[in-house]
Amino acid sequence: MSISASEPDDCVSAGELSARYDNFVVDLLGSIAYGELSAFERLATDARHSPSLSDRAVLGKMAVAEFGHYEAMCARLVEMGMDPELAMAPYQRMVDSFHERTRPADWHESLMKAYVVEAITEEFYAAIAERLDESTREAVAKVRTSDEQLQELTTLLKKMLAQDPRLSSRLALWGRRLVGEALTQVQRIGAKHSFLMGLRADATQEQAAADIATILSTLTRNHSRRMSQLGLTA
Repeated sequence: MSISASEPDDCVSAGELSARYDNFVVDLLGSIAYGELSAFERLATDARHSPSLSDRAVLGKMAVAEFGHYEAMCARLVEMGMDPELAMAPYQRMVDSFHERTRPADWHESLMKAYVVEAITEEFYAAIAERLDESTREAVAKVRTSDEQLQELTTLLKKMLAQDPRLSSRLALWGRRLVGEALTQVQRIGAKHSFLMGLRADATQEQAAADIATILSTLTRNHSRRMSQLGLTA
């Protein structure tokens, strides 16, 4: 695999750059795959605590979609000749730890977590995927909550907040904690596995960190906009 948008310089051979890129893509797809598998498990569990069957269906459909995303990532890894389980292994402890730190206390917090975390992770991977080869970019594009499901989740949250205005301050605080943890998680994974280092021949840790910082800034702005749509302060 090669990068059409980048040409190797005198210090990095085409073969070395291609190998660097392949390693980057395996890391990226492995992190997405385990994140989606974990999201499936979490949403399926949270759905059982729903106050009504219709509410349960909202998270149930999201859980099914997350498992489909997981399968899409595994299929792409297999196409590359990689073992999906080995690609996911480096992320298991990190992702599990994140979910332990952000365990919802009740149904209301479960919905807010789905609203905040799914959007941030999907936007992060979409931003990186813009720089990838077409096949990988198309695979990552499949990891996206449908507009219909997002609207259902937004409507459910708005309804819940309207019925009990006392939830606003608690969920606003919970949302701030979630976005802080999610952005820290993005930085931690990016630093540990050198995301963006494989995308060009002259890449350095400093340049990769600057690229991540730009993406994080965009994620933060988008999160604030989504919270405003709920009438909450980010």
